[in-house]
Amino acid sequence: MIRGSIVALVTPMSAHGAVDDAALARLVEWHVQQGTDAIVSVGTTGESATLDEQEHCAVIRRTVELAGGRIPVIAGTGANSTTEAITLTRCAQQAGADACLLVTPYYNKPTQEGLYQHHKRIAETADIPQILYNVPGRTAVDMLPETVARLAEVPNIVGVKEATGDLSRITRIRELVGPEFAIYSGDDATAREAILAGADGDISVTANVAPAVMHRMCAAALDGDAARAAELDAGVAGLHKALFVESNPIPVKWALAWMGMMQEGIRLPLTWLSPEREAPVIAALEQASISQAEA
Repeated sequence: MIRGSIVALVTPMSAHGAVDDAALARLVEWHVQQGTDAIVSVGTTGESATLDEQEHCAVIRRTVELAGGRIPVIAGTGANSTTEAITLTRCAQQAGADACLLVTPYYNKPTQEGLYQHHKRIAETADIPQILYNVPGRTAVDMLPETVARLAEVPNIVGVKEATGDLSRITRIRELVGPEFAIYSGDDATAREAILAGADGDISVTANVAPAVMHRMCAAALDGDAARAAELDAGVAGLHKALFVESNPIPVKWALAWMGMMQEGIRLPLTWLSPEREAPVIAALEQASISQAEA
C-alpha cells in the first residue's frame, strides 16, 4: 500500500502550452529528493482534461521513466467515457505505472449503479491497481461510501481518494471496508485530521510547492503524533487556502513559476493567475519559508 504524501503533480508547460520535458524532469527529481512518497501523474492538477490522449500517455510514460523506480507513480486515467478511461488505464499499465487514479465521470451525472458499473468495467479490463477518486465539487457527482464499499470487493480496486473535505466520510468508508483498502484525503486543509482519523495519506496540491513539509506532516500523522503533525501543518496552512484562490491548478502553477521551477504555462480554458490574486499566494509562500527565485 502506498502511504504518506502523494503529490498531485502539475504538468509543466511552456508559454505556448507545450509540455515542458525539462521542467518535468526537474520536478520529479526534486520530489524524489524532498521525500515525497508518490507522484500522481496527469491527474486533475496535471490538467488531464486538456491533454490529448497521446500527450496524456506520453507524460505518464515519461514520469515513470524519470522516477526510475525510486518513487511510485500513480497515473491519472479517469474520464467521463468508460471506453476512454479503459484506453488510458491500459496505457498507464503498459507505461509501467504502479497504480491508476480514476475520477468519477464528470458532467454525465451517473447514478450510483452507473458509477459502480463504470469502475467495475475498467477494473475488469485493465489489470493494474486502481484508486477511485471522488471530488463532487468538480464532477457534479458524489460517489457514496456504500458504493465505494461495493467497489472495494473488486480485486484490483485498492483505494479511494475522498476529496469532499468531510471527515465523517473517511470514518464511514473505513467502517465499511477492510484495513487493506487505502483511503486518501484529497483535501489538504483537512488531510492531517483525515490521516489521524484513519486515512493512509494525502493526495496533495500543497506538496507541489512544500514537498518536504507535507511528507513530514503526513508521516507524523501516520505515526499518531498529533502534536507534531499539527505543528508542521500550521506552517503550510496558508498554502492550503491560497492555492485555491482561483481554480486549481492556476495558483499552484503560478507559485511554481515564482519559485523558478517552471515556465509560465497553462492551457485554456484556464488562464494565468490574476494580478490581484498574487499577494495572498506570495504571503502564504513566504509564511511557509519558500523563497522566490532570483531573477
